[in-house]
Amino acid sequence: MMQSPCPVASMASKRPAKTKASAKRWSQDVTAHSNALDLQKGVFTLKDPKRIAASLKRSAEASHRRKADPYRSAMSMLVFYINRAGKSLNPADRARLERAKDELRKLFGKTPSSAKPR
Repeated sequence: MMQSPCPVASMASKRPAKTKASAKRWSQDVTAHSNALDLQKGVFTLKDPKRIAASLKRSAEASHRRKADPYRSAMSMLVFYINRAGKSLNPADRARLERAKDELRKLFGKTPSSAKPR
């Protein structure tokens, strides 16, 4: 009686191999080629939090591919960037992006995070 090849081994050989670099950079691709928002190039490197917020708002309101309302789409992209940068984001940049979140809330007429009860 002839044994069939191991099904796990045959499945593994059909998967395309990911390079280490491409596996590490998937979030960079999401930021650069978001399906929901067309972001201004270098938006997260702008020095002024108000300009970051204004750019995200403009992108979110102009997009017709997003599923959520413009505020949620813009805030989600900003939070995604902050979270994916993680520990490599220096404290000054993190503070600037956190201020951009507050500016975004102001632009959309939402309650600033510091005013919310905890």
